[in-house]
Amino acid sequence: MTRVKVKKKSTFIDMTAMSDVTVLLLTFFMLTSTFVKKEPVQVYTPASVSEIKIPETNILQILVDSKGKIFMSLDKQPDLRAVLQRMGEEYGVKFNAEQEKKFSVASTFGVPIASMPEYLNLPSDKQDEVLKNEGIPCDSTDNQFKSWVKNAKEINPDLRIAIKADSKTPYAVIKKIMNSLQDIRENRYNLITNLKTTSEE
Repeated sequence: MTRVKVKKKSTFIDMTAMSDVTVLLLTFFMLTSTFVKKEPVQVYTPASVSEIKIPETNILQILVDSKGKIFMSLDKQPDLRAVLQRMGEEYGVKFNAEQEKKFSVASTFGVPIASMPEYLNLPSDKQDEVLKNEGIPCDSTDNQFKSWVKNAKEINPDLRIAIKADSKTPYAVIKKIMNSLQDIRENRYNLITNLKTTSEE
């Protein structure tokens, strides 16, 4: 008895549709994603059950590390340039056009205003190293933090203040920040936390 020969089928699979879907998904994620700003220090925020979302624009973020160092960031370049100019006028520090341009594209800032010109003259990799060991002064004798917030709010009244502090930050530092905000009549602000998962009983 003769065997029936089975015709071999081609194993070729057309991947055109798969590649089209991949490109569409990649384009979608690129257009809808938001970039996280580079922060000079690692902050582990405390957990809470609040689910209030902070808007993505018009945010003045105050970053406080575990040692109590204060850093700030704004999301609009024109606001950053204008705030730097006003701080320079207030403290008698002059900035050239190149320094203002560098500051306007900075993701986070946090050095005393007197050191700012020297800091802005550094290359970006050196700036990162210096920034980790600095911080905006918030003392009773030299409260530059309060001036930064006041000038930023005067330039952009729609700014919302968000405080992102480490869970190990000393309470005295947070209280100092809140007192400084109260001094300039800024009593509304958000605290950035991690969402706590609660187990049902």
